[in-house]
Amino acid sequence: MSENTTMADKTAAEKSAADQTVFAVLSALAFCHFLNDVMQSLLPAIYPLLKTNYALSFAQIGILTLTFQGTASLLQPIVGIVTDKRPQPYALFCGMGFTLVGLLFLAYASHYWILLVGASMVGVGSSIFHPDASRVARMASGGRLGLAQSVFQVGGNVGSSIGPLLAAFIVLPHGQMSLAWFSMAALVGMLVLWNVGGWYKRNHASVAKASRARSVQTELPQARIMTTLVVLAMLVFSKYIYLASITSYYIFYTVHKFHVSVQTGQVLLFVFLAAVAAGTIVGGPLGDRFGRKYVIWVSILGVLPFTLALPYCGLAGTVILSIVIGMVLASAFPAIIVYAQELLPGRVGLIAGIFFGFAFGMGGIGAAGLGMLADMKGIDFVYSMCSYLPAIGLLTVFLPNIEGPRQHLHKAVA
Repeated sequence: MSENTTMADKTAAEKSAADQTVFAVLSALAFCHFLNDVMQSLLPAIYPLLKTNYALSFAQIGILTLTFQGTASLLQPIVGIVTDKRPQPYALFCGMGFTLVGLLFLAYASHYWILLVGASMVGVGSSIFHPDASRVARMASGGRLGLAQSVFQVGGNVGSSIGPLLAAFIVLPHGQMSLAWFSMAALVGMLVLWNVGGWYKRNHASVAKASRARSVQTELPQARIMTTLVVLAMLVFSKYIYLASITSYYIFYTVHKFHVSVQTGQVLLFVFLAAVAAGTIVGGPLGDRFGRKYVIWVSILGVLPFTLALPYCGLAGTVILSIVIGMVLASAFPAIIVYAQELLPGRVGLIAGIFFGFAFGMGGIGAAGLGMLADMKGIDFVYSMCSYLPAIGLLTVFLPNIEGPRQHLHKAVA
């Protein structure tokens, strides 16, 4: 009896240690995602400053966003495919290094083309960080896949929301070159990610084996899986084109329509992005509990009444609706990622690369296209047109129900 008790105590201690390691890794990934997206969000947050310094048009601002997000979009699936076949424990460390170099280019740019080079370098860093960090988060999930994705993604959303505040109170008062100060954040991130890489290298084989044991193979035909992925891509399209209208042009919109200062506009952008962070953290656990498909359905289509009302509201109504829109719309992405990864088990990096890349690409193309439209038709027209995008959420009806096997597995793991 004593020996059995000792063995049980030892097993419990080992399980507790493993749980602590998992949450330490998830916390490290969320923290580095926070740093990564703080640095990335500085670019759109300083668009008014760049517009003045370089006499840019809205179209040129859109091209700047397209350069950053297009680079990330094209490279992320490639990174995902490569690391699915040959895991690279220290790829995250290298990705943060690219972001650091990109920041220095943006800080000391003397011409518009140097801004484009800096934006592309930040895009390369993002293309390495997102798919591989998503893979490590799944490895560290302990079976709570939605929670792990939400914890990982909320770090980025919080970072994106704080970026405009840092731009408002640090970059605007001290000038464009103060962007270089944030390279210290990249150095901190590189140090943390070096340690994450060490955990990845030591535990990859055992954790990957446990993850494969938990995976459930779907019985859907290949054609149905591909159709489902296309539907998910269309939902991501609607979400990120609409988000592009906010993140790239919300400051201009509030300054133009409500005559607030640029600094106030940046604070309002922070409020919206903070709501996006809050929506992200609840989306994954809700998907674990109630099913991914239902979270996707409510998130994309449920936001439609609020987006339709936004262009016709005053300042207070615009702020309130932007909070609701940010929270509801953001809850979909963790559910979409996990849903897609369960469609194709074993292709975690590829799926993360495709969907993060597609999201960045759509955001970049959307920003460029909306910028040209704003030059021609005005910023008010852009917001009126984009308000209909969440209607694409009706396509959720075509998603197959793969929740039954997953929920059964979830109970078994619990």
